[in-house]
Amino acid sequence: MSTTLAAAQSPVLEPARTRKSAADRMTALARAELTLLGRNKSALFTVVALPGMLTAAMYGTVDSIDLGAHGLNAGTVLLPGSLGFALLFALYSPLVGIYVVRREELVLKRLRTGELRDREILAGAALPAVLIALAQSVLLVAGCTLWLHVPLPSSWWLAVVGLLLGIVMMGALAAATSAVTRTAEGAQIAVMPMMLLSTAGSGLVVPLDVLPGKVAAVCDALPLTPVIQLIRNGWTGGADAGEVLRELLVMVVWTFIAVVVVRKRFRWDPRR
Repeated sequence: MSTTLAAAQSPVLEPARTRKSAADRMTALARAELTLLGRNKSALFTVVALPGMLTAAMYGTVDSIDLGAHGLNAGTVLLPGSLGFALLFALYSPLVGIYVVRREELVLKRLRTGELRDREILAGAALPAVLIALAQSVLLVAGCTLWLHVPLPSSWWLAVVGLLLGIVMMGALAAATSAVTRTAEGAQIAVMPMMLLSTAGSGLVVPLDVLPGKVAAVCDALPLTPVIQLIRNGWTGGADAGEVLRELLVMVVWTFIAVVVVRKRFRWDPRR
């Protein structure tokens, strides 16, 4: 047997070839999704412009709150909140719509007949939203830092971990939400509970420190709350190990719940 043939059949080289092939397939799918997003002007506006506009609009509300007693200021509230808006409007909401519309248009069913595996289809469709959310997060951090004179984070790794785990969790929750949503029109309503609860109770605008104890305890269990808390603690450095572990646990639990829902309820055929 020749050296070339032996190398081609080597079990060591086979996984590398498989990973490259999977990456190519997901990249092609992601490129197609990005092209479709560019043609949808209203969705593009929501994804690109809305997080920054909401951050600017919330400045007056945040600045009117007495934050000094809690060691916070408008910058350390709005900056994490802006990243929360990016996760909601650039990742979660559009991704729910993408999964539902592609399912109802039989796109997902046709993709399954090709080389793409189920996980690759879900990940490839989500990739443009993930990259946009990451890019927007970088821009929002830079903009808030310059506008609100926010200092460099004292524990930057907490902010990075919170953002990355938040992206994974919100992507999983988007797939889970789409699994229980019947129509594309219904997707616009299905995302509202997460959007409203997160905006009102996850610390995007009003930090949990200023809320009554019982209300804050309930809001601590919301999916986006630990993400915002970790990012904020990355800038303020005010978290101990127990608090960090609790916030990580909440994210892991919500991600696990979302994965279970997707595995049991996600359908590839139209829900008629």
